[in-house]
Amino acid sequence: MASRIKWAGIAAVAIALAFSPLVLQQLGSLFWINVIAEIMIWSLLAASVNLLLGYVGLLSFGQALYFGFGMYGVAIGVSHFGLGLWPALFLGVFAASAMAAIAGAIAVRLTWHYFAIITVVFSLIFYFVAMSAKSITGGDDGLSFSTPVLWEAAGLSLTDRVTQFYFIYVVCFACFAGFALLVASPLGMRFAAVRDNEKRASLIGINVYLTRWIAFVIAGFLAGVGGALFALFGRYASASYMFYHVSGEAVVWSIVGGAGTLLGPFIGTALLILFREVVSGVWENYLIAVGALVILVVMFAPRGIVGIFNDLIERRESKDDRAAADIKSLAEMD
Repeated sequence: MASRIKWAGIAAVAIALAFSPLVLQQLGSLFWINVIAEIMIWSLLAASVNLLLGYVGLLSFGQALYFGFGMYGVAIGVSHFGLGLWPALFLGVFAASAMAAIAGAIAVRLTWHYFAIITVVFSLIFYFVAMSAKSITGGDDGLSFSTPVLWEAAGLSLTDRVTQFYFIYVVCFACFAGFALLVASPLGMRFAAVRDNEKRASLIGINVYLTRWIAFVIAGFLAGVGGALFALFGRYASASYMFYHVSGEAVVWSIVGGAGTLLGPFIGTALLILFREVVSGVWENYLIAVGALVILVVMFAPRGIVGIFNDLIERRESKDDRAAADIKSLAEMD
């Protein structure tokens, strides 16, 4: 029952997103099409944090590094090598995943605050490398490029706002569907075992180091896809997106939405970005309000917004089970 309710909620969110551009076009609110597209992109970075924090128990403040590699992979592929959209996209994702494989080989040997610190260190190193390699990355100015054609024969281009939205939607949907399959697979169970008790996981034959490394690479892949999409969305790449404060925002989005849940990263990202867009229009110091909202959620909903709904569903299911058990015992007494 609980599982069916959760999947119904996920399907409702997916359907609402699919129809949102059509509705917003009718309402003349074209600005919000781009905002929702941006939310979907950033939710991939939050999902990257969520995989490590919620499913493996590793707090990373360096996922923006792989987001930045995804961005620069696309920007360098298009502007320096003249690649089309798909080769540039794959180059960005490959670069992010390869960087995660290298950094993860060192980082996952550590845990707790040591792991968080080493991820920040990697992020800072490559931030300064990107800033200094001006001939390749554009340095302070960043790297801009023209939009590649999505599908020339069909006349599809990312310059069209709705086409761009559905391109981002399909890629993000595929990533979240893959994420759902992953956490339900035997590998996902190994992630949970390592998160809950690494010593016991090791005793039953799980290679803790390899399991963490695999999770780290997959998290880098998710962040890289987000970065590649964001580069295509803005036609621009900048080292500022590699900085650790971007990773910090993703950690907040993941915790507010609900770490360890499938939809948590998306809900947290959507809530805080929409809140920022609305409040920033009426109050210059809107970040104070954003901070207050985050504090309230952390204080009164430590498992995040999705965690509240999960608790309610499980409580209702437990109540129904107890009622069924009482009826059964009364029937047996008669």
